[in-house]
Parts: sequence; structure tokens; C-alpha cells
Amino acid sequence: MSDTTGPETSDALLGPADIRELAAALGVRPTKQKGQNFVIDANTVRRIVRTAGVRPDDVVVEVGPGLGSLTLALLEAADRVTAVEIDDVLAAALPATIQARMPARADRFALVHSDAMLVEELPGPAPTALVANLPYNVAVPVLLHMLERFPTIERTLVMVQAEVADRLAAGPGNKVYGVPSVKANWYAEVKRAGAIGRNVFWPAPNVDSGLVSLVRRTEPPATTATRQEVFAVVDAAFAQRRKTLRAALAGWAGSPAAAEEALVKAGISPQARGESLTVEEFARIAEAKA
Repeated sequence: MSDTTGPETSDALLGPADIRELAAALGVRPTKQKGQNFVIDANTVRRIVRTAGVRPDDVVVEVGPGLGSLTLALLEAADRVTAVEIDDVLAAALPATIQARMPARADRFALVHSDAMLVEELPGPAPTALVANLPYNVAVPVLLHMLERFPTIERTLVMVQAEVADRLAAGPGNKVYGVPSVKANWYAEVKRAGAIGRNVFWPAPNVDSGLVSLVRRTEPPATTATRQEVFAVVDAAFAQRRKTLRAALAGWAGSPAAAEEALVKAGISPQARGESLTVEEFARIAEAKA
């Protein structure tokens, strides 16, 4: 009988000493500018993989693998893992770490050395899941880019700054509901999936982290407007979030009167504010103008 938490697999994962040793050997000093905080706790990466619901047939894409803590845990559970890493030193070192610590799975791993925002295709089979510890400063744009570019990604679990997690998972009427909430909701059902303390990172960040789960909608909201048209309304509505939609959408529509006309046609009060609208309602406004 085999126990997945037994010594056969746990030795393959990186602990605090392994992370510091690897970083020292590579001359890597985690920088705030790159948003680098390496996870040094094997239980945390296992918990992330478990919460993500990674299955033996999954093809997982990971953004920002760093020194490979989460990558190794993903390789234990998934069919294959493709990691996207922008940092030259980290990208060069990761395949060797995988080979050394999990040789039997090394052929299931692929590395893409690139900025995730520029990735248009991935090697091997299409990804079914995205699991990542996203750098705080680029979390939302990277997440939205990956969801847009790779429609085969059914399930996503990202670890982000707690405040960003709250924003992504917020619903209409919540004070932190905004552009990230609406756009993420275009693609997926979004919810908070747990909190992560500061002490599992090196260096420990001065903010808490949160897990966000996104399960792709089988269909995006039904509308004749394009995603770009809907997102343009969302951007305009929240650019001046304190204003009524009649005023906030004036630039987008061409005038306050044109904005009011589109709103009335969409069945939405011109006096409403963007923070009270669902993604479907934003779609109706885009459609009304088109």
C-alpha cells in the first residue's frame, strides 16, 4: 500500500532549506520588483494542488514557477505540467531541478521561457487547468490573458494578494467589485477558495495571500456584442465609478444623451452605478449601443 504523503514523494518537494540552497547556488535574491515570494512549505503546495482539484489526466499550465516548489507538487498529481517563466536564471535552472528531484516525471514537464502576457501558444496537449502563485503586480492581467488565450482551461486556481482575491471574487454591490470582478466573471464562476499565511513564503510578504478558484462557464454570457465591446463598457463604467452610468458612459457612447439611450434600451436605470451591474447587464448595454 502506498501513502502519497509518505517518504517516496515528500522528499521530492522543496522545503525551506532546499529553497534557500537553490537560491544561493543560483545567486537569486527574491525581488519586490518582480513580485517574487517563493513558497517554502510542502504542505501549502500540496494544499494548493488539492484545492485546485488537479486530476491524473490534467494538463496544467503554471505561470511564474520560480524555483519549482509548486511545479513539483503539480507534477506528482497531473499528467503533465507546462511552466511559463520570464526570469532568465530561474527558467534556466528549473528543468535541472525537476530532473534531479522527480526524474521519473521529467518527461512530463515543459518550460516556456517567456513573459506570460506574450504567450500565444503552449507546447504539447492543450491545457485543462491553470494553477499558479501569481506575482502580485501582474496577477489580474496575466489571469485574464490566459483565460482568453486558452479556452481549454476549465479550472483555475491562483494564489494572489488577499486584496486582489477579494476583488476577483466580489459580486455586484460589494465595495471592491470592479473591472477584475466583471471580466473574470465573463469567463468563469469565481470564488474565494481559502487564505494563505505569510510565513509559508520566503521572503515573507507584508500582505496576506488568498486562493481564488475559477471554473469556466460552459458559455460566455449570451449577447450579440463581442467580448471587446462588453469590456469597453466595463472599463468606461468603472473609470469614474462614483458617477452615474449616464455620466460615466458619456465618453464611450458619444454623449450623456446617447449613453442614456443605450441604458434605457438595455433596461438599466441611467442613474445606476457600474458597481451594481452584473456582467450580463454590461453585455446588454454593449448590445444596445451596437
